[in-house]
Order: sequence, then structure tokens, then C-alpha cells
Amino acid sequence: MTKIWQGISEFAAVADTGSFTEAARYLDISVAQVSRNISELEARLDIKLLYRSTRRVSLTEEGTLYLQHCRNLVSSLDEANRSITNLKATPRGLIKITAPVYYGEYHLAPLLNQFLVEYPEVELDLQLTNTKLDLIQGSFDLAVRLGQLESSSLIARRLSSRTQHIVAAPDYLAQHGTPQTPAELSQHQCLLGSVDGWRILNEQGKPFLFRPQGRLRCNSGPTLLDAALRGLGLAQLPDYYVKQAVADKKLTMVLEGSRMPDDGIWAVYPQNRHLSAKVRHLVEFLVKRL
Repeated sequence: MTKIWQGISEFAAVADTGSFTEAARYLDISVAQVSRNISELEARLDIKLLYRSTRRVSLTEEGTLYLQHCRNLVSSLDEANRSITNLKATPRGLIKITAPVYYGEYHLAPLLNQFLVEYPEVELDLQLTNTKLDLIQGSFDLAVRLGQLESSSLIARRLSSRTQHIVAAPDYLAQHGTPQTPAELSQHQCLLGSVDGWRILNEQGKPFLFRPQGRLRCNSGPTLLDAALRGLGLAQLPDYYVKQAVADKKLTMVLEGSRMPDDGIWAVYPQNRHLSAKVRHLVEFLVKRL
């Protein structure tokens, strides 16, 4: 089984460098060993892969075809070796992250600070924005995103989940009534966020997008929470915004039977980051604590 691989790395190195000497230097072995292993490879295949002369080395037609497959094999082997090495590697270096403002400030930042405590060789660049930044263009290692993910080439790992609740102040409900069905929402003042609609279940239990109408639109969750507390209308907000106000009976959840199933809180990162020890350790750290 070992001999199946013998000579492949040497052949690829000679083909890429155009020299037995340079290939030997790259692989940190002797020129004689490079030549011997390639000769044995050619003997096993019963095919001549290289034209050798005193001045140059070139590929045969069969060697050109074989090289394409060898490069894939060498690349896969290198990637496998890196992944195993990274399992034991200590996270170090800069990690550039982006996350939504409120969630980043109140839920993510304390954990990231603790990560810095536990891994002193790591540096963090945290950019909080409610705008979805391009991770590749911005050279980000990681983004934390909320809710439904758009289809993309990014790798996603679920960190936690969130529940969207429709809430209102008791005084508002006493004055305007409590909606009993999703259809009744159209009769109420609704506090609008950055999205065009509220995802809820209709009376048949099927998802639909309700497009609310109201006097206030704002892309800030805390602003909508404050407006709801002041009795300005109904708001749909994640559980981490409203949990304490509901517990203190300052807000009341409505239409809980029409609530959508929980959606995700995600770590997303470019495909070329998934083998990085620092990113892998950070994602695992967040999964355990969120």
C-alpha cells in the first residue's frame, strides 16, 4: 500500500520546479532519492512520465495527464495534514469578526473577551454593524448572523437559537384590545424594524409574511423595545430583547400560537478559514457557551 504513493510527491515537485535538484531541495530529500522514487513510479505504471536530459526536464504526454491527478492527490494530502496539525495547534494571531450591534454588545462581546483571557496569543478585531458585510472583501475570518441564512458559498455553524415574540404593553392592550388571530394585526399599530414583514403562522398553521403598518420604523431593536414599553404599539422582537420586560410584566406576549419555530444564530465563515486553528477554537468556544 505504501508503494502506491511512493514517487507521486517527487514527480509533482519535479514537474512544478522543472528540476530534480530544486524538487529535492523543496522536499528536503536527496536528488538520488527523488530520481529513484520517480523511476520506481514509472516502472509500476509501465509509463514514461518525464523526458530527462542534461539540460532540462519535460513532461511526456502521459506525464502531463498524470500530473493533473497527482496535484489533486498532493493537495488533498497537504490539507489532511494541516487539519490534523491544527487539532493540536494553539490559537494565535488576529481574528477579524463582524456581528449585529445589540447582540454583539450584550451577548457576544463578553464571551469574546473571555476567549482573549483564555488564549493570550489571540488578537480580536470586532466590528459591530447591522449591515451584512462581505466577508471575503472585508478579509473577515468570521461573522455572527441571526435568523434565516441566504444561500451562499460560506460555511455555517449553528451557535444557538432565538425565538421571535410579538409583544405589547398591558396598557396598550387594555386600550386597543388583544389580537386573537393574525388577521387582527392589521387593526393595530405595529412598530416596524428593518425587515418588511413579520414571519408568523396563519390560522391554518402555515408560515406567511405579515406586512405591518405603524407610526414608527427603526432599525434599532432597543428603540422598538422602548416604544413598545411606552405603549406605542405591537413589536416583534427576539427573546433576548423582551425576556426581562415580560418577566417584569411590563410587556405581554400575544399570538404565541402563531409564533414561528425558533430560527438560528449562526457563525459563518469563508471556506478557506475552516481549517484555521484560531477560527475553529473560537467557533467551538461560542457553541459551548451560547
